[in-house]
Amino acid sequence: MTEGWQTLQNLLSKPAVIKFIEVGIGIVIIALIFRILGKILPRQVQDTDLRYRIRKGISLAGYVIIGLVIISAFSNSIGRLTVIFGVVGAGVAFAMQEVIASFAGWVAISFGQFYKPGDRVKLGGIIGDVIDISILRTTLMECGDWVKADLYNGRIVRIANSFVFKEPVFNYSADFPFVWDEITIPVKYGSDRYLAREILQRVAEDVVGTYVSQAKGRWQNMVHKYLIEDARIEPTVTVAATDNWAEFTLRYVVDYKSRRGKKDQLFTQILDEFDNSLGRVTVASTTIQLVEVPSFDINIKNGK
Repeated sequence: MTEGWQTLQNLLSKPAVIKFIEVGIGIVIIALIFRILGKILPRQVQDTDLRYRIRKGISLAGYVIIGLVIISAFSNSIGRLTVIFGVVGAGVAFAMQEVIASFAGWVAISFGQFYKPGDRVKLGGIIGDVIDISILRTTLMECGDWVKADLYNGRIVRIANSFVFKEPVFNYSADFPFVWDEITIPVKYGSDRYLAREILQRVAEDVVGTYVSQAKGRWQNMVHKYLIEDARIEPTVTVAATDNWAEFTLRYVVDYKSRRGKKDQLFTQILDEFDNSLGRVTVASTTIQLVEVPSFDINIKNGK
């Protein structure tokens, strides 16, 4: 017991040991303080995006302060270790170039308005909603792949932030949270094409017309912010003649998350209207009907 106490006293008499203890206690205290702040402060904010950024900012500030405490505690020894740190740092930088690029990508994402949590983006060929942005990786809830249209498939994908420097970043919801979509309807020749156009226009205004006023306001902001021409927001119907039928195309603006649901409503109402037209408008198809099989008269003669 006496020898153990003597050993402890000898250790505590060394300045380096005292510094390590002080730094350890300081790190624990700082970690506790920022953990409490990370739980209390975000609760006071109602906005989801701002609450997320506050939580990330508090976490980053905690790491920075801990690093400053460690540097200040051992600042007297830094001068002697400069050369060693330089050589080691060069090797680490080469070995961890992807990590460094990902950190630089995080800085670009944070200050360059590439995307934010909640946006729907396409990164590295993967489409999904951004659910988290960490220092090294962006986490997506994937859409599509084996699931048709813009629906979640249940996979969570983590992509290195360095992708923002390597490939284009497609954002479906940044400044203009709407997309243009189209549906095509083949109409049989001999149908009333004026009535067909009227039906398509009327159904479009009924189903997706509510987006027009919202989209116009957001598009005007785009025109003022970027060098971009004005675009038609209202639903439009065009027709093209093919060898088999008249092809009507309905183009419209829709919320990027409601694309599949609105397309279902459009097709349902359009087909109902065609059925109610009493044959004036008919959907064309390439159905082949075999009406009659010709008879064959085969005579087999004996070769004798």
